[in-house]
Amino acid sequence: MRRRDFVTLIGGGAAAAWPLLARGQQGERVRRIGVLMHVEVDDREGQRRFSAFRQGLQQSGWIDGTNLHIDTRWGANAPDRRRYAAELVALTPDVILASTTLAMVALQQTTSTVPIVFANVTDPVGAGFVESLAQPGGNVTGFTTFEFSTSAKWLELLKEIAPHVTRAIVIRDPAIASAVSQFAVIQSAAHTSGLDVSPVGARDPAEIERAITHFLRPIDGGLIVTASAFGLAERDTLVAIAAKYHLPAVYPFDYFVSGGGLVSFGPDSVNQYRQAATYIDRILRGEKPSELPVQAPTKYKLAINLKTAKALGIDVPPSLIARADEVIE
Repeated sequence: MRRRDFVTLIGGGAAAAWPLLARGQQGERVRRIGVLMHVEVDDREGQRRFSAFRQGLQQSGWIDGTNLHIDTRWGANAPDRRRYAAELVALTPDVILASTTLAMVALQQTTSTVPIVFANVTDPVGAGFVESLAQPGGNVTGFTTFEFSTSAKWLELLKEIAPHVTRAIVIRDPAIASAVSQFAVIQSAAHTSGLDVSPVGARDPAEIERAITHFLRPIDGGLIVTASAFGLAERDTLVAIAAKYHLPAVYPFDYFVSGGGLVSFGPDSVNQYRQAATYIDRILRGEKPSELPVQAPTKYKLAINLKTAKALGIDVPPSLIARADEVIE
């Protein structure tokens, strides 16, 4: 089945069935929410996040097909996101979930009135989505990925797990405002660690490979992948590139490590969708996005893949393994 056919099935087909669903509630108002996912419908991580979101809604008493109707759009490129954002807004939902920064951008360009809750957005203030974390203002609120100070931890981990590394490429997405801030923190930490860092715009995998061959040598090179929607969409490719060039790499989320990456440090990105469901519940019950402060993660996860470490010839320090929340043998 083609992706557009699938979207039509779950989107347009569901819209056509909406009157029947509403009549089936015996007078109870069925609430309607939209979901704009940044990734393709067959993306594993995207499906994990969407399932967590639905579970969160169910825990608050909202059951899709009973007292709730969910319209979902999946799209990994900009034209799709803009089109799907307009489609969701046209369905007049009570509230919309925005998955990642790029989905939020598409929705912000489409509406300033429909309530929006975002998840996994790195810098909502810098991106202009909210006025401040404590007082979002307007129609938008949600959950940030992490504070920028976390970026320094990635460099620390690289030096701890691979002390021989003296230079590293920092892969960042130039399409998002937070890329500059993430690299600035890493660069500042590098000055005190004796490690040279060079930023590379993550526009496509070929560009990253060219940068690796130009700047790095396997004997002393490493990678740091910053948080971005590009990293989510291209995670398998980024892990494969690190393996191809025999480079130790640090990632911002555990799904890189479960896919073969060496080490990661970051928040539980799936749990953010359960949290987003609690905010949507509150909005459906009458609260306004402007009254709900943007929340940052309170717990971070360290994950290590010992199989990958062995392939790279790295002996992971026992102290690092002891601190890990997840170790893949």
